[in-house]
Amino acid sequence: MKHRKLSQRQKWGIFFISPWVIFFLVFQIYPFLLAFKNSFLDINILQPEKARFVGFWNWIQAAADPLFWKSMFNICYNQAIYIVLSFIIGLTFALLLKEVLSKGGIFRTIYFLPVITSITVAMIVFKYISSPTGPIQALMLQWGMIKEPVFWASTKWLPMPVIAVFNSWKWFGVYMLIFLGGLVSINQQLYEAADIDGAGWLNKFFRITIPLLKPQIVFVLTMNIINGLQMFTEVLMTFDLYGGRYNSALTPVLYMYAKAFDKMEMGDASALGLLLGLIIYTLTMVQMKLLNRGTEEV
Repeated sequence: MKHRKLSQRQKWGIFFISPWVIFFLVFQIYPFLLAFKNSFLDINILQPEKARFVGFWNWIQAAADPLFWKSMFNICYNQAIYIVLSFIIGLTFALLLKEVLSKGGIFRTIYFLPVITSITVAMIVFKYISSPTGPIQALMLQWGMIKEPVFWASTKWLPMPVIAVFNSWKWFGVYMLIFLGGLVSINQQLYEAADIDGAGWLNKFFRITIPLLKPQIVFVLTMNIINGLQMFTEVLMTFDLYGGRYNSALTPVLYMYAKAFDKMEMGDASALGLLLGLIIYTLTMVQMKLLNRGTEEV
């Protein structure tokens, strides 16, 4: 059987795609296989030669670890606030920008600036302005909203809502652009027909805009959940490796990092990481089904 020679165009295609393939194999596939192997071992990162096989013990410990499920509760608590805020802010600005006919690009750029700002720099600034001596609490004291400065990082229930507010400001520009793309794609004749029938703004919003934005809404909600499950930098910069007092800011990725590099329990950390990956995969599959069903209905 003759082997067909590759054309010059195919050779160039392989050449240009090879960096991505190498990156994927080295930084995605290899770490995954290594983590899968380590999840069945009792291994110390400083003494890998003393590793021993423990079977599914790391997986059992991960599934029964109260701190892991505490971190999952923290994320759910955070996301319940973050999803609502990011959805409302992103959709509101998208609706406003849709009506801006002139210099809309300037406003889109301004609103997108928080997204391209380094999260490290943004978090340092946010920590200052939200601290007991910062301008936000000074205004709240002046307006009588609080009686005394609040050390929110040391409380039991405030860390996750405060971080949710920060992330809503940091990332609303992404969701704004996604919603704006969906709004622009809606056939304007539907709104004109609704105007002829005497429909008000609220009727048009809930009967035309929201139903036709269903694919974007499902995508944004799912992306929020997945990104939330991987939250790391925000809490690491503000708290210790275990989420501060009461573990109130502990997240799954932060806990996995603490297990691997503080307790040196790489086997447990690998099992936790793969368990988190399974959770993210399940949510992604649910998102795909909802998105496809929403698209078919529209």
